[in-house]
Amino acid sequence: MTTWLAGLEERARAVLPAPVLEYVAQGARESVSTAEAVASWSAFRFLPHVMRDVTDVDPGVELLGRRTELPWGVAPTTLQRVVHPDGELAMARATAAASGLLVVSSNAGTPFAEIGATGVRWWLQAYLPADRTLAEPMLAGAVEAGAEAVVLTVDTPVVGTKYAVGESIWATVDPALVRVNFGPGHEERPGADKATDLGPHDLDWLRESTGLPVVVKGVLRPDDARRCVDAGASAVWVSNHGGRQLDRAVPTAAALPDVVDAVGADAQVYVDGGVRSGLDVLAALASGADAVFLGRPPVWALAEGEAGVARLHAELLAETVEALRLAGCRRVADTRDLLAAPALPAT
Repeated sequence: MTTWLAGLEERARAVLPAPVLEYVAQGARESVSTAEAVASWSAFRFLPHVMRDVTDVDPGVELLGRRTELPWGVAPTTLQRVVHPDGELAMARATAAASGLLVVSSNAGTPFAEIGATGVRWWLQAYLPADRTLAEPMLAGAVEAGAEAVVLTVDTPVVGTKYAVGESIWATVDPALVRVNFGPGHEERPGADKATDLGPHDLDWLRESTGLPVVVKGVLRPDDARRCVDAGASAVWVSNHGGRQLDRAVPTAAALPDVVDAVGADAQVYVDGGVRSGLDVLAALASGADAVFLGRPPVWALAEGEAGVARLHAELLAETVEALRLAGCRRVADTRDLLAAPALPAT
């Protein structure tokens, strides 16, 4: 029997145009990393506690000093208004109703002010251009609209090659549905290309420019994670960009434990990539993640509008609470000793 969550992608495929489906689903090159993501969480095995009172289970977590009722957030994705006309607003309203956290792409198709007006708790995802000053108006607009943090994506000095099948979405998408938080002609300005020289100094620049904490997204190596924290990152986000950048990059499930060890208690650690169920959420939390982020599942759910995203949160919460109860855990902090060793089979 297929659960509602397991059927998300299939139902989205029944209603979305082919170019949109391809854009959301595809990975870089041969999509090796994308294909490995989901199965990598299934390799974990648990050693559950018993004879513990799990009458009241609290799945909430504290992220950058503020509580959220869900141990996951919605990762940044663009072209949401192509998936559904309400786009980021539907995503925001459903996530706000669930007392969750939304990360908004700097390439969003909805003005930041409108997203902020929904009352959702949100962070801004940003790419930095070669000329950093070109990002200042967009950053200022996000701060004014209530963004609580900046998520700097660091694994995209160039966009990874995708092998298109059929017509590219960029040949058909209405420009009014994307990148509305940049000024006219932004992409044609000298220095607007993605920065290929990102470094620790950019974390200082972002903090000073916005007054917000900085999360570094796209980290897979423990030494890189440590460098980010030493440079002032409030959190590091273990991600291989959904397999959309360097193909054959390791699954995030495999990279997470070493990053957690390298960071210690000095910053928070988040993870995305292939999380599809409450058991996957449990595996990520047990591996030391302070929170999980969902990339493709909320987009598939958005094909069903705000109600689809709301049900995604509700169904995943029910699965996660059940997993916590069965593991003998009343709260996320109780999950840290659940994993059998070795957590993943040798490769």
